Amino acid sequence: MEIEQYFSFLSEDDIRIAGTRVGIETVLYDYIYRSQTAEQIADTYPSINLEQVYATILYYLANRQEVEAYIVDWLEHGEKMRREQQENPSPVTLRLRRIAAELDVS
Repeated sequence: MEIEQYFSFLSEDDIRIAGTRVGIETVLYDYIYRSQTAEQIADTYPSINLEQVYATILYYLANRQEVEAYIVDWLEHGEKMRREQQENPSPVTLRLRRIAAELDVS
């Protein structure tokens, strides 16, 4: 079996573990940044199994430069979205903040 068969390449910035909605960035973030073992990762996400976790790690090791760039883009996009949410909170967020502020004053 080719390693790529473990994945669904939806676009250049969206690679999922085949048959799931789990992106490779989810597994690799835990592996690279949280130093989690493959077993710990498989236990954390019930929709993927240990074989899929190992396949994801192997794909990363075999394509390190491309996958590292993919993860950096994912992290930067997440940070950009958090900044935008802070700068432009939704009406629901504004309402909840107002309610929380009113409760703190009471």
